[in-house]
Amino acid sequence: MDQIKKEDIKQEVFDLYDDYAHNRLDRRGFVQKLSMYAVGGLTVSALMSFLMPDYKGNIQIKPDDPRLKSGYITYPSPKGGGNIKALLSEPIDNKKKLGGIIIVHENRGLNPYIEDVARRAALAGFITLAPDALTPLGGYPGNDDAGRDMQAKRDPKEMEQDFIDAFYYLKNHKDCNGKVGVVGFCYGGGIANMMAVRVPELAAAVPFYGSQPAAADVPKINAPLLLHYASLDTRITGGWPAYEAALKENGKKYQAFIYENANHGFHNDTTPRYDKAAAELAWKRTIDFFKEHLS
Repeated sequence: MDQIKKEDIKQEVFDLYDDYAHNRLDRRGFVQKLSMYAVGGLTVSALMSFLMPDYKGNIQIKPDDPRLKSGYITYPSPKGGGNIKALLSEPIDNKKKLGGIIIVHENRGLNPYIEDVARRAALAGFITLAPDALTPLGGYPGNDDAGRDMQAKRDPKEMEQDFIDAFYYLKNHKDCNGKVGVVGFCYGGGIANMMAVRVPELAAAVPFYGSQPAAADVPKINAPLLLHYASLDTRITGGWPAYEAALKENGKKYQAFIYENANHGFHNDTTPRYDKAAAELAWKRTIDFFKEHLS
């Protein structure tokens, strides 16, 4: 991977990967189209390797970090997927009830990046719950390609219920102060927007490059929103003007940021779409926002 530099890769390659990662392009079509950019010393295999996530080398907070209590639990989602596995994390030296954060994964299940994000948020002073919507199908399978295929087989409404039930599980946890927010990435960003619509008690929502709710649903939103978008992510960011107009029309509380020259997935530090400056700024804003609304 260190033989290929991000700046040497055309934007069209990242756009192709986005299509592949969101099931708009199958693997064969992805490889075929990618071959157009395999020039010079670049091979299709090298490009594929470069674009895929590297979980081993990019985990910031290890699972056994001594500053945390972090482990798997199950919670009930009877109208969703049944008993859902989730990673529950909180500071080990905690002496008071904490604000809670639901961490919602992308369209591939609870992978190591999302677990890492959940631990990061816990170290910032919260109790976090990161559900795995693939639980009814056996859980995250260990690689993202299989995870995407599995998640596409689940009923979308049942998955939504899994995350809504996660909210109530965390809200009633003995170590939670009852104020619970949500942060989600990609698919999870759409879930964060959905929860803002469907969970009246939600204390705060932070969608990272998430699909927007219908304008007709915006009046139902009670939670303050912090929205992160990427300028190169025309697929998702293109829906922001209409969403913002609906938020303004209905007097909703929100902040939104569009990060210039950043791609969809810019917060995910395990892939070359990662933008360090944008990711760190967006995460700082996220933690500050949760500290304001979940304390």
